[in-house]
Amino acid sequence: MTQFALNALSPFRYIVRWFDSWAQTRNLRKKNKVGTGIDVLRTLPFVVMHLACLAPIWVGWSPIALIVAVSFYYIRMFALTGFYHRYFSHRTFKASRVMQFVMAVWAGTAVQRGPLWWAAHHRHHHKYSDQPEDVHSPTQHGFWRSQMTWVMDFRSQPTQLEYVKDLRKYPELVFLDRFDTLVPILFAGFMFGLGALLEAVAPGLGTNGWQMLIWGFVISTVVLFHCTGTINSLSHMFGKRPYKTTDTSRNNVWLALLTMGEGWHNNHHRYMNSTRQGFKWWQIDITWYGLLFLQRLGLIREMRPVPARILEEGYPSDR
Repeated sequence: MTQFALNALSPFRYIVRWFDSWAQTRNLRKKNKVGTGIDVLRTLPFVVMHLACLAPIWVGWSPIALIVAVSFYYIRMFALTGFYHRYFSHRTFKASRVMQFVMAVWAGTAVQRGPLWWAAHHRHHHKYSDQPEDVHSPTQHGFWRSQMTWVMDFRSQPTQLEYVKDLRKYPELVFLDRFDTLVPILFAGFMFGLGALLEAVAPGLGTNGWQMLIWGFVISTVVLFHCTGTINSLSHMFGKRPYKTTDTSRNNVWLALLTMGEGWHNNHHRYMNSTRQGFKWWQIDITWYGLLFLQRLGLIREMRPVPARILEEGYPSDR
């Protein structure tokens, strides 16, 4: 039965884990001791972020704040789908070590933990998709857990290093993963500074540091998290299944538009090794287009295509 296990670790160790996500990993992975309860203090910032979405009552809004919020939603969604997912999780293209680090920092601004944690969890998801071990399967655990509450569970906190042996050999990625709040804190500071700068040099825009922090960082991040979460939940509930996979993954055009291509989820679960998730020309995959552009610039290379036999299997009459 789910329980709040506040006595599992000392309050001091909880606070340390806000900054060092690898602290007390051994204790967290001892399920008999920790249980399956909610890691209350570790997820407190997650709750505070949601409550802070009410802050426009005090800081107001401005067109420039909304433009920045929407822009950084898509900039960071591209990083999540293109880098955390298609590169770190599935290695569907290649990049230099420098570019790999840049991609990890870029995706880290989305506030969805570090690159090793994200990739390890996602690889685990593919191994056990819609089985009891899949912590965010809506068929196994219900909508709300698949959408958001799974990230609060003690068992979801540690990085499962056994799934990312290829990534843990890079000390810079290990650093970003272990201290996974560093990049979000710096990004939040950037947003506050941007608002303060605009207030000073262009007061006619009607923004300031606090307003930009709330809209450009807090609200944009919370919306980003929940839109990403729809792939765990709604993409296993609503849509079409051209491929008869062993899970409940579905293709959903609306979610594909919202998440820059991730909504072609049934395609992806049939063949995860392709950089492209919108297998057909009419399946809009904005992340794929962006990665093509990066390849044209020489920043990434060797993107993996969809094999003809896979296309024929799912779309035999649409060649």
